[in-house]
Amino acid sequence: MKLCLACSAGGHLSEMSQLREIYLKHNHFFITFKRNDSIELMRKENVFFVIDPKRNPLLFLINFFQTLRIFLREKPDAIISTGAGVAIAVCLIGKIFGKRVAFIESYCRIKEPSLSGKIIYRLKGADLFLVQWKENLKFFPKAKYYGGVF
Repeated sequence: MKLCLACSAGGHLSEMSQLREIYLKHNHFFITFKRNDSIELMRKENVFFVIDPKRNPLLFLINFFQTLRIFLREKPDAIISTGAGVAIAVCLIGKIFGKRVAFIESYCRIKEPSLSGKIIYRLKGADLFLVQWKENLKFFPKAKYYGGVF
């Protein structure tokens, strides 16, 4: 099985790193943003960098087509995302192509949901939607709670 691991740089990438024991068992690649922390953490991984959409519709379109190109080249069987700007395009493209998608709402989101989480949840962009805090179930009633990745 080939996994696409989609996460924004920073904390989202740190959360994904907590799943290392799982993804190292499979052929995998990352899609993230190019920042000092992502470059450093990803030196030994297969990484594709895309533009950060920054809530800008034009940048989102660029991000979407960059992601689509990577997706068609790499042909993942499943997607795991820990969120933010990179997640929306990857999850939607995955669903369009009939791939299994797991989205993990950010650990830092306790009192309110993330924008990417709200979008992916409403568009049914994930087969498995996980929250890391029980409090998030009020925003995402069909989500699953298994605790935090940390």
